[in-house]
Amino acid sequence: MTNDEIINIAKRTVEQQSAAINDLLPLIGEEFAKAIEVITHCKGRVVISGIGKSAIVGQKIVATLNSTGTPALFMHTTDAIHGDIGMVQQGDVVIIISKSGDSPEIKVLIPLIKNFGNTIIAMVGQVESFLAVHSDIILDTTVKEEACPNNLAPTTSTTAQMVMGDALAVCLMELKGFGAGDFAKFHPGGMLGKKLYLRVSDIYPQNEKPQVYENDGLKEVILEITKKRLGATVVLDKNDRISGIITDGDLRRMLEKNISLNGLVAKDIMTADPKALTGDDLAVDALDLMRKKNIGQLVVTENNAYAGIIHIHDLIREGII
Repeated sequence: MTNDEIINIAKRTVEQQSAAINDLLPLIGEEFAKAIEVITHCKGRVVISGIGKSAIVGQKIVATLNSTGTPALFMHTTDAIHGDIGMVQQGDVVIIISKSGDSPEIKVLIPLIKNFGNTIIAMVGQVESFLAVHSDIILDTTVKEEACPNNLAPTTSTTAQMVMGDALAVCLMELKGFGAGDFAKFHPGGMLGKKLYLRVSDIYPQNEKPQVYENDGLKEVILEITKKRLGATVVLDKNDRISGIITDGDLRRMLEKNISLNGLVAKDIMTADPKALTGDDLAVDALDLMRKKNIGQLVVTENNAYAGIIHIHDLIREGII
């Protein structure tokens, strides 16, 4: 098989998957809205069940729901009929995922759940199947064919299931007003979590607080920048208000001008009105500002007073970049 043939097969697969997603659009209607309403008013949890590849899709949907504010758990269809159905509680909504809707395990499971009185939502690819007929709500994930050349291996069908699950999760998020702050509570670890909750106040107190006054000489400026090791110093006026900032880059550019250094003071070198943020700002916002202004340091204020400096190296160390 040539490289061109391999590339064409891959492109064809992607095209079929894309078409399967587009084919879902006319299938999303009143039944979908009804499913959202039932889940929204559910007093318990969303229990998702499936078998085979549908089980793997179900586990992913459970993870998405849990991380976006809708309590959910996964119950494998085979294990359910061997005791795990005990995890289904009164008030839970049960979503069963299946392409055919006619597997033997599903035919055993459905009557058991009905006896408990739980609402059953079928995410199914055959709307005349046992699962569809005996469910309260149908989420139609019918696909024309699998991307598999033999039309056997679950490919487009599992893609359709995954997208339908994401559609459920996003709708539920928006109905609940689930925002970035809520998301951060469920994602405290890793870079994603830090981007959502790490604030400037969590970082800058670890740094030195370089400062000079407007009339301090060039020697004092250089010594302060060198001593505090942040590549910059804030310049204060006589009332301790922020007047400007001097970076090591400012010093280099000054030397390149070949001007006389005699009598130079901080206010002659500084950049006035430096970019600043508060301790309550997110660290990721500090990074965005640094990138937009092409700078490596930002002044931090608390109650309109100079509090410290945050450096881009701080953000690298924290894994924000």
